[in-house]
Amino acid sequence: MMTLSLIGIGCGDPGQLTRAAIGAINAADLVLIPRKGTAKTDLADLRRAICADVLINATTRIAEFDLPVRDAAEPDYRKGVDDWHDAVAAAWSRTIEEHLGGDGKAALLIWGDPSLYDSSLRIARRLNPLPRIEVVPGITSIQALCAAHALPLNDIGEPFLVTTGRRLREGGWPQGVDTVVVMLDGGTAFQSLDPNGLHIWWGAYLGLADQIILSGALTEVGPRIVAARQDARARHGWIMDSYILKRRP
Repeated sequence: MMTLSLIGIGCGDPGQLTRAAIGAINAADLVLIPRKGTAKTDLADLRRAICADVLINATTRIAEFDLPVRDAAEPDYRKGVDDWHDAVAAAWSRTIEEHLGGDGKAALLIWGDPSLYDSSLRIARRLNPLPRIEVVPGITSIQALCAAHALPLNDIGEPFLVTTGRRLREGGWPQGVDTVVVMLDGGTAFQSLDPNGLHIWWGAYLGLADQIILSGALTEVGPRIVAARQDARARHGWIMDSYILKRRP
């Protein structure tokens, strides 16, 4: 049976790789590197750089493939994501079959950790034939964000909630918590909230040379984050960011 190894690589800094991740990369017969279009070539470049830095197994091959794009015009969000996952799984299967066949170990380098707002595990279970799946955990963007701001995530004895920009925009501030972590926000959903009493800790390109962090009262820092985000996206062609909101009396 073919094995598919999903290896968490942190937020792009090779220094965030665990020994287990380095071992899993070298144990693979094939490392898959997805290409996400010309605007996101940095993401493929960073995966190539990680392989060049840690790969010492001369028999491990690297195969690149074009990642299908989700149809953003699909009105049914869940159907759009479901169709996209099917297309990605088919691309993985084709690339593995072409370069590895039905036996051996393939690996994918997963941004952050495969457990947190990442679809790799759901996609892997759609492969045909179904492989044996193993996961190597990695540093999450939440860990990197807290470290960048030297911030403890939870207040003493208090819960927090991890959500997406879409859910925050549609549902407003979640009930029962004073700390919210927001990921996958394509457009500063915090602008939909009443900023009074809210503090924000925001970071983009965490762990990379281009890392940007800003924090403070949302009334003061919010407009600066919007401007910084627009400028960074224009310069790089892509952006990965996340933020923590805390409600203060």
